[in-house]
Amino acid sequence: MKKKSDKSGDTVSAPAKAVTKRGSGIIDQKIYDSVLKAVMSQRLPPGTKLTETSLCDLFAVSRTIVRKAIQRLAHDHILELRPNRGAIIAQPTPQETRDIFAARRAIEAAIMPLAAANASRAQITRLRQIVREEHASFHSGDHAKWIRLGGEFHILLSESAGNPVLTRFLRELVSRCSLIIALYQAPGKTACPNDEHEHLIDAIAAGDAAQAVKMMNQHLLDIERALRLSDDEHEVDLAEILDIA
Repeated sequence: MKKKSDKSGDTVSAPAKAVTKRGSGIIDQKIYDSVLKAVMSQRLPPGTKLTETSLCDLFAVSRTIVRKAIQRLAHDHILELRPNRGAIIAQPTPQETRDIFAARRAIEAAIMPLAAANASRAQITRLRQIVREEHASFHSGDHAKWIRLGGEFHILLSESAGNPVLTRFLRELVSRCSLIIALYQAPGKTACPNDEHEHLIDAIAAGDAAQAVKMMNQHLLDIERALRLSDDEHEVDLAEILDIA
């Protein structure tokens, strides 16, 4: 069968290349999901280098597909693209972490009075359902899902406020905080206790804006204090971490 090279220099048969192109979105998503899951489950430490070559070999795909996945991961702050180092797992500094949490406390302080005034009964019910799902995932040991649900709780709480601009700002902050929690949460610490979420819902449902603001500020401070920042280097087996047989 006639062979030809793609733009990245990889040599593939013509039919194989066509299949790869049609399924590139699926493969790109698989790489994205594998890296994200490994980070959120604390199996890929901050600062770990991910090379295009290693990902191409592990997933048996071209550099074009790998670069697309890397760009998506960088856009979502999962990876950092550094000159002469390539892509590494994001490694927020202590000061950056403090800045992110300070911004989040400011945004959520503005959201709480609006949520207390505008949250519908259906939104309150959904918030309580998310807390139950959080509780179940925590006790089942699904750390990545637990962190994701914690973020979803805060986003839905923001949506109940009825200000889409604040929600848009919060989405990025929650995404970055979720990564920070996954990377730096100290062993044995509960970054986002379910009972705190339940008490927040109670304050919102009662329309108690002042109490909701006070509780949210303390809640976010507690999350930040549960983090353990470290500059330790780690050696990792990328194939094992990404579940590549």
